[in-house]
Amino acid sequence: MNLQPSVEKLKYRFGEAIVGVNEFRGETTVRVSREKIMEICGFLKKECAFEMLTDLSGVDNYGEDPRFEVVYHLMSLSEKTLLRLKISVSEDDMLVDSVVSVWKTADWHEREAFDMFGLRFRGHPNLKRILMWDGYPHYPLRKDFPLAGIPAELPDTAVDAGSVEMAPMLGGPFVGGAGSNSSLRREPRQYDTIAEQQDNLKNPKKKEQV
Repeated sequence: MNLQPSVEKLKYRFGEAIVGVNEFRGETTVRVSREKIMEICGFLKKECAFEMLTDLSGVDNYGEDPRFEVVYHLMSLSEKTLLRLKISVSEDDMLVDSVVSVWKTADWHEREAFDMFGLRFRGHPNLKRILMWDGYPHYPLRKDFPLAGIPAELPDTAVDAGSVEMAPMLGGPFVGGAGSNSSLRREPRQYDTIAEQQDNLKNPKKKEQV
């Protein structure tokens, strides 16, 4: 259950490539150099018994530099331990080494990170979109992607090919119940609820104070 031996092995083997170690609520996160990610993952699997990659995801820290991260969640079945790796990725250079050769399950995870964030994985055997269609020009999980979406043309091969319109947010999944706090205090969305619109008309100064 103790991760300390694995962390110490990483520090001893990779030195300055281990950028930092953070422990929070019983979870350990190791931030490592992007250039060494495949070598570090191979070492963790072979020498530290992290046989399984349970998840790999992108993160958009919009407004920060470097803007993106790739997060790897590892599990050792034999030792019953979990470890998280993080690497930083600049918006100017979004190429990361694939770890499919270490864990085959990284295949679809890396495709999703490519599809949703635009992260590219060098050495991936089939890096193409997994949720959106080929040729779609946007990356839906980036922080600057509008909540309601962006209009786009569907491919000619799609059934009833046409265009994708922006999603109507009024009455949609982000709308809270009547009488709840202003939309600026809840999750972002395109419009206020009908009740809030009526309240804003009656009390215009109230909305300005929010």
